[in-house]
Order: sequence, then C-alpha cells, then structure tokens
Amino acid sequence: MKFKALTAVAALMVAMPAITLADPDDDTLVLNGETEMVTKAAAPAHMEETGIDTVMSGWHFRNDDTQAMQADDFDNPGMLAVESAIEAWNTVEGEAGKSCASCHGAAEDSMKGIRAVYPKWNETAGELRTLAMQVNDCRTNQMKAEPYKYDSGPMAAMEALISVQSRGMPVNVAIDGPVQAIWEKGKELYYTRTGILELSCASCHEENYGNMIRADHLSQGQINGFPTYRLKNAKLNTVHGRFKGCVRDTRAETYKPGSEEFIALELYVASRGNGLSVEGPSVRN
Repeated sequence: MKFKALTAVAALMVAMPAITLADPDDDTLVLNGETEMVTKAAAPAHMEETGIDTVMSGWHFRNDDTQAMQADDFDNPGMLAVESAIEAWNTVEGEAGKSCASCHGAAEDSMKGIRAVYPKWNETAGELRTLAMQVNDCRTNQMKAEPYKYDSGPMAAMEALISVQSRGMPVNVAIDGPVQAIWEKGKELYYTRTGILELSCASCHEENYGNMIRADHLSQGQINGFPTYRLKNAKLNTVHGRFKGCVRDTRAETYKPGSEEFIALELYVASRGNGLSVEGPSVRN
C-alpha cells in the first residue's frame, strides 16, 4: 500500500500508537442473499495517473459484523429512513397540492437508474445538479413546498429511497462536455492540502487506504454507498455532510453542504467509483 502521506496522517492521529497495514478483505457482498454487488472494479481511465488499478467499495474495509448488517435489509438501520421517505414520497405538500408520487408515480418504477448517474448536467437549468439539488428543485418548483435542508435527515432519507432503486447498478457519472471544468475543479480540491494538518482527500484515501489508524481502517473514500448509516453517529449521513466532517478533521475552515466546492468535489469523487455498484444506504463505522 502507498505510504507517502505517513507524516501527515500521523499528525492527524497525534495520540495513536502506530499506523499498521491491514489490507481490505476479499469478501463478496450479496444483498438479501440474492443480489451480488460489484464492490471491486477496474479503475476508470482518468485514474491511470494515480497508480490505482482497482477501485474498491468502503464495504471491504469494514469488519464482518458491519458488513453483515449492510447485507440484510432487516438489519440495515438505514432502511428505517427509506421507510420514512416512502411516506414522504406519497404525502401531499406545498401550495401546488402535489406529492412526489403525483408526478413520478411509484419510486421503484420511476427512480430506477437515477442514483447511478448523479451528479448530472441539467440542460434546461444549465447547471450541474446533485441528487439533493434535483430533489429540492422538484419540491420548490413543482410542489411549491419548502426545500429540505441540504444535509438534513429528510434529505438523506429521500436520497436513500432513490438510491435503493438503483442498488446493484454500476455508477456511471459523466465527466466530459459541460461538466468537465467542474470536474477539474473537484479534482483540484481533492488533491489540495488544507488546514493546520495540511491534509488533502488523497492523503488518506489515495496514499494510505488500507492502513489502520487506531481502530479505523482507511478506505478509498468511495461514495457509491451514500447515503450511509454511520455507527459512529447513529444516523444516515449525506455525501456533503461527510465531506464537511473530513475537512473539519484537517483543522480547516470547511465549505457548506450544497456549496459550489462540495458539488464539484462530489462529481470528482463519484467519478472515481465509476463501475462500482450503487449500494446506498450502506453501513459504515
């Protein structure tokens, strides 16, 4: 495993006794005993310069108990949020007197494949949209309802409901055309060292994935499993909520969920997982 950022990562965990090697496992994720997920795939062509030839879901870096929790919907605590989102999907809100179902019908029919291609360029709006942005656009413009807070519980739950419909499908985020400049900005953010500890996303998730820091097993930082139920904070977490926490851990002033910076970073990080199965809601530490 790469070890270039040893000094920086050691600074992050000042009190740790040591960094030790612990390769990701080679288990297979079969969801509910019937759907095999692609959790290791050939790295996208744009990652050739990184020296990484295989991209891996964060599932491989978790212990057996956590893996088993995700593999069964009855044990996955993130599925409780999906149930609440089904109710929200069918609830009329706003001045237009509509629910999500009013326009889209059943989520299991209309949302299949959606999570796999987001963030995505919206030609009509002339902007890159994350899934959260699209949800809020529907709420404000179609339902005439209040938007969800970007990284709130209701937003995480709705993203989970939409993600479930694409589980097992390969992430296939476009990075060319009108989104290329945004993708380049996200890439720059990924490699830029910030904060008192002078760490970048790459310091942990590219240069030190597979290493153990205390009880934490560093993954590649893939986001194909988001929204993610974290055992650490006992709730469903959005991608931008996790970005915010990571930047904060570098002792830097973080960006806000929904900011241009995090939108660009989401596009870049999502593209690093092209080929992996959509897993959300996943279970992580």
